[in-house]
Amino acid sequence: MDFEKKRRIAVTGSATPLVTDGQESGVGRWHTLRLSTLSFFEYLQLKQVAVPPLPELDSLARLFDWQPGRFAAVAADAASLVAHFHEYLLRGGFPQSALMGSVTAAQKLLREDIVDKVLKRDMTALFGVRHVLELEQVFLYLCLYGGGLLDIQALCRDLELKKPTVNNFINLLESTHLIYKLKPFGYGKEILRARYKIYLADAAISPSVLLRGTSLLEDPAGLGLAVETALFRHVFACYYSQSVGFSYWRGKRDREVDIVAEIEGRLIPFEVKYRSRNTGAGELKGLTEFCQARNAARGYVITREMQDFSILPLGFEVETRSGKVPACIAKIPAPLACYWLGNTELDTLAGE
Repeated sequence: MDFEKKRRIAVTGSATPLVTDGQESGVGRWHTLRLSTLSFFEYLQLKQVAVPPLPELDSLARLFDWQPGRFAAVAADAASLVAHFHEYLLRGGFPQSALMGSVTAAQKLLREDIVDKVLKRDMTALFGVRHVLELEQVFLYLCLYGGGLLDIQALCRDLELKKPTVNNFINLLESTHLIYKLKPFGYGKEILRARYKIYLADAAISPSVLLRGTSLLEDPAGLGLAVETALFRHVFACYYSQSVGFSYWRGKRDREVDIVAEIEGRLIPFEVKYRSRNTGAGELKGLTEFCQARNAARGYVITREMQDFSILPLGFEVETRSGKVPACIAKIPAPLACYWLGNTELDTLAGE
């Protein structure tokens, strides 16, 4: 490129980390584009699904301005998306697996690509990993417990591996974009001994690698973790280019907020409650405590039931740039949340 200005060089896939290992810094020459797997919005486009006429949102914060009757109307229109969303969680956001004839074939392809090509071939050829079986065991362990707090001590004990080896494997899996590490919210002593959360790069990786087929849809806990993984992937991909900080929060009595996005000094909390019943204030104590303690005016809870789509006032006010405003939570069904977050036209979560 120094001599041929029209020339462009791309390094893709698992080879990407090799760029950072070289001695050449590449300052002013290299521009990194991190491409996540297909969003739910892109998945529907690729599958050519006839999507019902849904409102376009340039910000999830616009939901707080809606009239109550509009939520019910949009929820009724979006009911057909639920089945497609569940299939998206099983097939994943990889273009070829999305277009396979059956879910079984899609998961088989995904398992072979990840286990055989990335873990067994790329890790050996590109990074010199000699103990591929141990690396595969660590990855399978993360597939079992993805979305939860990572207990390194338990992992090492269960797999009979040393901590430096496990940490090295986890760093490799993160550098090849198979997993995300989510740090705890806070600074200094708050996070020194806290554990990371691990999310897989795509919700379909776990059921594919563990050969679960469609049984995931009959496992409420596993399905909830898959939805949480999908939500994080959507939020991360949407705001990756905007230098947004991501973390999770734990408060008193182990109350937790799944994902906290920090955008230009504002905190936007997300909680996933993917269950077959309406979500009330009593089930959102962690989210409520976070909003009150951290002065967050807006929060989001991702639900399963379409009729749950609404705004929930929290009963207290917080100080914002525009003065005191009532704290509220938007309860958004997961298919709608991922649909809107996956639309590249969406540009902000926080609003004003």
